[in-house]
Amino acid sequence: MNLLIVFYSRTGNTKNIAELITNSLNCEYEEIFDTKKRTGFIIGFIKSGYAATRKKLTTLKEIQKNPELYDLIILGTPIWNKRMTPAIRTYITNNLSKFKNVAFFCTEGGKGGLKTFESMAKLCQKEPLSTLEITKKEIKKGSHIDKINKFVTEIK
Repeated sequence: MNLLIVFYSRTGNTKNIAELITNSLNCEYEEIFDTKKRTGFIIGFIKSGYAATRKKLTTLKEIQKNPELYDLIILGTPIWNKRMTPAIRTYITNNLSKFKNVAFFCTEGGKGGLKTFESMAKLCQKEPLSTLEITKKEIKKGSHIDKINKFVTEIK
């Protein structure tokens, strides 16, 4: 199966998880980039959370990989105010007709993963083959590795 991991990461947590999954599955990945500045507390945290809550779209830097060429797209997002980021929402909106199958993963400070996965499935118009929800606490403790292994096994 030809796999592609597509993710957005503001702080690096989601990117780190994407890289672990990529290495385990030996597949390609693409990090997507939001053209809006999302650093700092006011802009990065509050305004970005507001944009996610309002289900705003954004402008992405040019995408390099065509999702239509892959059997499975694994989408990764941090959770902002119990929602997917505008970058992932935009990527899905722009490419959903090209997805054959999907799987989802998220990183979060606390809650919101399950609600986000439901929203992503609805937006993709597909049920995910698997989902993976990882908290900052699990990353600090190192307990996220077992969850990643289970996710990878489900996908294989």
